[in-house]
Amino acid sequence: MFTQANQTSKNREELISWYKSVRNYTTEICRRLETEDHVIQPTAEVSPPKWHLGHTTWFFEELVLVRFITGFVRFNANFNVLFNSYYKSAGKHWLQGERGHLSRPRVSEVLAYRSYVDEKLVELLNNDNVHSELYSLLEIGLHHEQQHQELLFMDIKVILGANPLQPAYLETLISKAPAVVEKWKHFDVGVYEVGHSEIDFAYDNEIPKHCTYIHPFAMCENTVTNGEYLKFINDQGYSTPKLWLSLGWDWLNDNNIQQPLYWQQEDDSWYEFTLHGRQLLDLNVPVSHISYFEADAFASWKGCRLPTEQELEIYLRDFTHDDFSKNNEASVLHPNFAGANTGQVWCWTRSHYSPYPGFVPYEGTLEEYNGKFMCNQFVLKGGCIATPEGHYRHTYRNFYQPQQRWMFSGIRLTKDI
Repeated sequence: MFTQANQTSKNREELISWYKSVRNYTTEICRRLETEDHVIQPTAEVSPPKWHLGHTTWFFEELVLVRFITGFVRFNANFNVLFNSYYKSAGKHWLQGERGHLSRPRVSEVLAYRSYVDEKLVELLNNDNVHSELYSLLEIGLHHEQQHQELLFMDIKVILGANPLQPAYLETLISKAPAVVEKWKHFDVGVYEVGHSEIDFAYDNEIPKHCTYIHPFAMCENTVTNGEYLKFINDQGYSTPKLWLSLGWDWLNDNNIQQPLYWQQEDDSWYEFTLHGRQLLDLNVPVSHISYFEADAFASWKGCRLPTEQELEIYLRDFTHDDFSKNNEASVLHPNFAGANTGQVWCWTRSHYSPYPGFVPYEGTLEEYNGKFMCNQFVLKGGCIATPEGHYRHTYRNFYQPQQRWMFSGIRLTKDI
């Protein structure tokens, strides 16, 4: 990655190339959509693709161009309200749950907005007198856009899955997944270091590196499969209250939850809606789109538990980042190998999303990036099939509320030894 300590004219060119690559991939994700798909918002937590295209552009305009170009002229001053997500210090913003109310600006206008900001930002980068802080902000901005690329796949799946026609985003065939044999890896008691070293890029919530005491534990080397989860369903897992947390039991009954999101039963057959359309349920692939409540209940049913985020990070760091790329095929946007350690499903941990000892948030507007969400959420680790290459690292702390499941979330079991 690019750090302020080693900027040269050569890696300036590399930075421009990286910027263009990331930005182009976002528009490429949306190129498969129809114009009508860009404005749909089936639920409050889902954002229309058009909004993602605008927000990721606003991020660079507001945090970089406005700051470093004297007298910068915005593409459209009203976009500051429409495409600001939650940064209160940047002014008023449109409500998240009402983003689907906006038929305007048109998709073509948002794409023109992207082109305008991209042109201005490349011009800025080519300026020899650029402020050194620009590089740090740009790096955060590109990782931020990669987060939205994954969110785009999540939201597109909800949008298409809510349609009774169940259209496919990709026509690529999904090959049948291989079976896996359950294996466990053991870890001794001891003091372990967790967190990011700060040598390469990391978000503020991943640092500082610190020590933690770990009791002996064993981690399952494969994630829970559809077949295993179907056994939980058939064993009346969704109607056995003792397996569920109290809030989880209330959530289950209040929302009539009886199976994972996107599972559909017809007669005696189970199907799953995927970005490749509706498929007969493959029993060997990782179960996905699971809430924390469901993951915890399944672990209880198995006589196991969910890992802490420290335990899962300790387990994952034994695998190289190359393993992530190998397990993430660009032509397949559906988990297809339960034996992978990374790159298939984000795995729930039982750890609340809280600051590390010595946590210091970003300064300025970016102070709102991570710290303000450290309440009522749980950490997930491991990356997923939709995580962009180059964005993942073992110290990454993803986080969601316990009832949420539109992300590619799954289960990796742990037990005390």
